[in-house]
Amino acid sequence: MSQTTLITNARIVTRREDFEGSLVVEDGLIVEILKDRYLPEALDARGRWLIPGVIDTHTDYIEKEIAPRPSAEIPLELAFHMMDQRALATGLTTVLGAVRVSADKEKGGSLWRRDGLELGRQYERLSKTAKARHLMHVRWDTNFQPVDPKIEVLKSFTTLGNIVFNENIPGERQFRDLDHIAGKWAERRGVSLEEARVLIRQQIETNRGINNRPQIRDAFSGDISLGSHDDTTIDHVIEAHAMGCSIAEMPTTLEAAQKARDLGLIVTMGAPNYYRGGSRCGNFGAPEALERGLVDVLCSDYHFPSLLGSVCKMFAAGIEPSRAVSLVTYNAAKSLNRDEKLGSIEVGKLADLTLFAAHPNYAEVTHTWVGGELVYQSSEQVGAERHSDARALVNAV
Repeated sequence: MSQTTLITNARIVTRREDFEGSLVVEDGLIVEILKDRYLPEALDARGRWLIPGVIDTHTDYIEKEIAPRPSAEIPLELAFHMMDQRALATGLTTVLGAVRVSADKEKGGSLWRRDGLELGRQYERLSKTAKARHLMHVRWDTNFQPVDPKIEVLKSFTTLGNIVFNENIPGERQFRDLDHIAGKWAERRGVSLEEARVLIRQQIETNRGINNRPQIRDAFSGDISLGSHDDTTIDHVIEAHAMGCSIAEMPTTLEAAQKARDLGLIVTMGAPNYYRGGSRCGNFGAPEALERGLVDVLCSDYHFPSLLGSVCKMFAAGIEPSRAVSLVTYNAAKSLNRDEKLGSIEVGKLADLTLFAAHPNYAEVTHTWVGGELVYQSSEQVGAERHSDARALVNAV
């Protein structure tokens, strides 16, 4: 039996414009977009914003649910369920949860830190009963061997979303203060500061002698989107491009971001970086990157609400809604090579949709649909007068 969903009196955001109108969904697909049309029998959106479902291309959020305290581990089934619920409540319909793949396996700590491939297997299992679309964001350590057994496991995953190179040479990229690193190592390993410095020098020498990027490129390029994390220098970006990367994830300097743009890479920055007004680590800030036109995608990194929260802040700052929304929808889908079906409100695309009221600093999500199915709904016992009109925010600037 055909299933039809009608939404009316919405502020609809497409890739190029926004307007008041209605949407018709049948069997999970968008079949009509009706500009300036009211449908009396439809769900009344009360002037709220109707956008494509938010796509999060990188999040470490599961860590917060697995280990809300360092010594308190929560069963993964509950942690994953709550991640799924929180995603939908903040407008996310596609979530790329991170798994860390390297040669290291910590004996202590949560599953998040112990075994990335095992966490990936559990993601595969749990994603089948989740309400949002869950894929994997693989954080791949570039400085270990052998890698072939791990590559074979990755190839078996059906929910692989992207693979991003995370080079771990002490003193390079995001964390460059060797004295600070030495202090951390000394404390963690129970050794003197000088002994820690010796260990760090040995680690640097070992890591610089190993580069497994070509093996990942040869195994996945053309099938899965590849990226490079925390590029700091122009040479980092050039190497990433040569290794098949199409994504520059969180470049830490202006010159790295500019080089990524010059080479045609999709630049991804953290939404908390934009929302909070800059990098928590003192690196190149997303607000400056956006102003310079050097950001294509925002990801949650570790905080789901920052995605739509950033969109609302952009609305309030006078940034065109279609541009702001594309940073968390269409551009994200394009970075995953999934824009044929996801990421924009267009006839024929999957009806992954988010309805929300925009406040100056946050989004109040009232409905979320995945494939046309209503998977989240907040209380409707709220008068329309309580919902901020984002159009008024835009026009007020």
